[in-house]
Amino acid sequence: MGKHSKAGKHKGSAHMHHKTGEGTHHHHKYKQGAYHKLHHQHSKPLNEPHKHMKTPESVLKKEATKKKILEKRAADAKAAEEKAKTDLVKFEENAKTYDAEYEAEQQAAIDNRRKAKATGGFYVPAEPKLALVIRIRGTIGVSPKAKKVMQLFRLRQLHNATFVKLNEATIRMLRLIEPYVTYGYPTRATVQKLVYKRGFGKINKQRIPIANNAVIEEGLGKETGICCAADLIHEIYTVGPNFKQANNFLWPFKLTSPRGGFSSKTKLLHYLEGGEAGARAEEINALVKRMI
Repeated sequence: MGKHSKAGKHKGSAHMHHKTGEGTHHHHKYKQGAYHKLHHQHSKPLNEPHKHMKTPESVLKKEATKKKILEKRAADAKAAEEKAKTDLVKFEENAKTYDAEYEAEQQAAIDNRRKAKATGGFYVPAEPKLALVIRIRGTIGVSPKAKKVMQLFRLRQLHNATFVKLNEATIRMLRLIEPYVTYGYPTRATVQKLVYKRGFGKINKQRIPIANNAVIEEGLGKETGICCAADLIHEIYTVGPNFKQANNFLWPFKLTSPRGGFSSKTKLLHYLEGGEAGARAEEINALVKRMI
């Protein structure tokens, strides 16, 4: 009896287990079906826009602004390119005009000299209107008056050089500072060399290298009509009506000590006494050549 009852018990429990297993199996099946249904419902990605959804106004505005900016940039670039082309032609014409002017001036001087020689007279050329002043001494032992004059001429450092318009007042000022500077009359070639090799412009109180004509146009174009290097050199050399603005635009030239150096024994003497200071007329050009 005990054995049979035990076997019956085992059978019953197995039958029970089988039943419960079936139940759980059906429960899983139901769960899976529900999951698949839900999954199919949300099979679309969440970030995918709805077919009938409008693009936000802010995005449209942004795109329109971007497009406008790009169009303006392209138009500006095209305009700049065209301006550069026309400017190049204009600047070349200006340079040719100035060259013809200088040649005519030189030829006139030669003709006048020949005429004077033929008639037994003398030809006195016009007084020079432009001087190039170079500071050759430092700051030690400079009298207050001379210091002030050198500040007016913008000669604040050793080997600084500036252009000065010659008139009665400036000549008197140059006499005051003769022991500290040397000056003379630059040729057109010297002016050109200084502007091209050591030229810096003043724009918004900043020292900007004159790498292209745009720098000159930005600094002087609106006020004076000086737009290129040829215009600037012509204005300085001929001491034109806009000389003051052109000269103030040019930052004082920073030259080096001359190749071969100054003579230490005679540097402080006047040029006429074998020294370096004071007026040296056309000889300034040779000195500048050594100092560039």
